Amino acid sequence: MNGTAHVAIGAAAGFIVANNYQSSPATTLLLVGIGGISGLIPDLDIDGKLRNKITLSHKVIQSAALLIGMLMIVYSIYEGIAANRYLGIGIGLAMIIGSSFIKQRHMLTITGIGVLVSGISHQEMWLLLLGVYILIASFVAHRSYTHSILGVIFYGIIVSKLEVSLGIEGIFYTGLTGYISHLVADSKLLPFNKRGIKLFLPISSKEM
Repeated sequence: MNGTAHVAIGAAAGFIVANNYQSSPATTLLLVGIGGISGLIPDLDIDGKLRNKITLSHKVIQSAALLIGMLMIVYSIYEGIAANRYLGIGIGLAMIIGSSFIKQRHMLTITGIGVLVSGISHQEMWLLLLGVYILIASFVAHRSYTHSILGVIFYGIIVSKLEVSLGIEGIFYTGLTGYISHLVADSKLLPFNKRGIKLFLPISSKEM
């Protein structure tokens, strides 16, 4: 199933939850948005369609690392003292060399680290856990752990923390329903799906 369909199903789940809670128009719009996003989240893995849509081009990070490395070398030569000068030059050279190894497939990992650091700095547990989720997703195969019961549980914890943080009822059920709807839509329960999902990883790798 394509991304548009996943978003539509997740958004519909958010609308239903909002009606059950008799939410205000603003809250309804929020829940519809969370539902739509949650319907896409399982595809946030190494080969998923969502990966490139939330990450910058690797060329941007390459250019930034190259520029910072050059600036560090120049600064260390003119302003560094004793051992600090050589340390700064070494770090600058490492950044310049390292920038050439950054590829697009690494950007999801870098994004996860950024979200994780943001969660720590803002002391928001849901954001920290989302960063961990993205980091894990950046290393696992498509339709594997993000499409399993473990993925459901992990994402359920994330949206439960988000609900507590925002103090808005319905976020947990919207997020969880949107996420599960993606797994159902990708499973062999629908006859047009040739591939299924490995729901019980790591216990079983059988597609369902």
